[in-house]
Amino acid sequence: MVKNAVGREIPERIEGIGDLKPYCGPFEYNPLGRKIGPKLSKILPGKSKILNNIKEAIIETGLKDGMTISFHHHLRNGDYVVNMVMDVIADMGIKDIVVATSSLTNAHQELLRHIKNGVVRRIETSGMRGKLGEEVSNGLMDVPIIIRSHGGRARAIESGEVSIDVAFLAVPSCDEYGNANGFSGNSICGSLGYAKVDAKYADKVVLITDNLVEYPNVPASISQADVDYVIKVDSIGDSNGIMSGATRFTSNPRELLIAKRVARLIEVSGYFEDGFSMQTGSGGASLAVTRFIKDKMIEKGIKASFGLGGITQQFVQLHEEGLIKKLFDTQSFDLTAANSVGKNTNHIEIDASLYANPHNKGCIVNKLDFVILSALEIDLDFNVNVITGSDGVIRGASGGHSDTAAGAKMSVVVAPLVRGRIPSIVERVNTIVTPGSTVDVVVTDRGIAVNPLRKDLIDRFKAAKIDICSIEELKEKAYKLTGTPDPIEYTDKIVGLVQYRDGTIIDVIRQVK
Repeated sequence: MVKNAVGREIPERIEGIGDLKPYCGPFEYNPLGRKIGPKLSKILPGKSKILNNIKEAIIETGLKDGMTISFHHHLRNGDYVVNMVMDVIADMGIKDIVVATSSLTNAHQELLRHIKNGVVRRIETSGMRGKLGEEVSNGLMDVPIIIRSHGGRARAIESGEVSIDVAFLAVPSCDEYGNANGFSGNSICGSLGYAKVDAKYADKVVLITDNLVEYPNVPASISQADVDYVIKVDSIGDSNGIMSGATRFTSNPRELLIAKRVARLIEVSGYFEDGFSMQTGSGGASLAVTRFIKDKMIEKGIKASFGLGGITQQFVQLHEEGLIKKLFDTQSFDLTAANSVGKNTNHIEIDASLYANPHNKGCIVNKLDFVILSALEIDLDFNVNVITGSDGVIRGASGGHSDTAAGAKMSVVVAPLVRGRIPSIVERVNTIVTPGSTVDVVVTDRGIAVNPLRKDLIDRFKAAKIDICSIEELKEKAYKLTGTPDPIEYTDKIVGLVQYRDGTIIDVIRQVK
């Protein structure tokens, strides 16, 4: 074991995964090598790409025991395709599959059966929830899962760290030759930002659609040049599942109070001027910030150059009202955003690499002025946990959290001081996903703390007569309400590896006792 730059003990090697690189700082690790590419292939004139069913696609792609397959999660809780494909793989007797998906939601609990039956050997994802997260946390799998940020996943695929044998990609609209988009059809999901990376780099690409349309289906999010096969099924999913859980709108007074405080901090930060840019993460308070920022934009007569990330109805409304000039969308968080991708010229669909890959020649998160992010826990070093709950169980996702915190000029993490009887500000977070050196401000309903590294922000906030306190004071306030939380008991078994966006290991997740 070696100690990394945030003081966590990291194994040097994991059987079934290989050698590990310990986290050494947000910008310290420099990449080597080149981008990889998919295997060369050809389609002869007149040859059809359309296959009858998923089983035929599995045969044609040559999928075998031990290979790596990928999916995307743009349909979120409404997705049908992961379970559909995995059931066929299981019925065909294929084993030891590595599932490398952009994320897993409550719609994917069926994977438990396939893990227990030996169909799935490993999982690489941004996160997981529900019973799946519980059982993995309790030691279900022999090889730890790998948690990556959205930018980190794109980096891993482009560098060859993740080599996808077959990508099975749900697409709401597709023609016979594989031109596909996510904004037309009965099962729309909007941006296909995660799927676009898989389609570019997987050795074989299978598109699964419930809406086969006349050629050419343009503009296309995924190009025919990247697609091997097309399958039509009855339904790829339920679009109503896109907006669920983490992407809720709030009327909670405590969350609205936090949102108002964040808007005020943005206003006096020194970055809130004509042409600013921002992203709001998932969670009620962070999404609500948009409402209050709108009022301040109108009051000051300024416009945003772009909004980024998981695009919401609120961002679309600001865009259509002329307050945000452009929207860069890697994932549409609701049906308003999903429809907007297809109708608004300056609502621009981007892939996850352009969004947040730290090892390309400039990702868009580097141009962010503000990002507002939620958290399960924040500790005295401003480290943030968005993966494991207060019981140590995996119940969240890394998403773009660490990516945007690293890129933005001002990263703001929001959380209620206490959830139920559980403090959000703690001595030491269970699992570090975003290092404290990239977190600038923490806003709760009981106070605001600024990272001491950001003396410039501290001075600006004090000049604006905004009350701030230390992170230690917030922790003490929380503990007075809840008492000191009992430490979680773990076994020695590592059930998850948390990669920082650059591929180094920032933390491990151990089996809960």
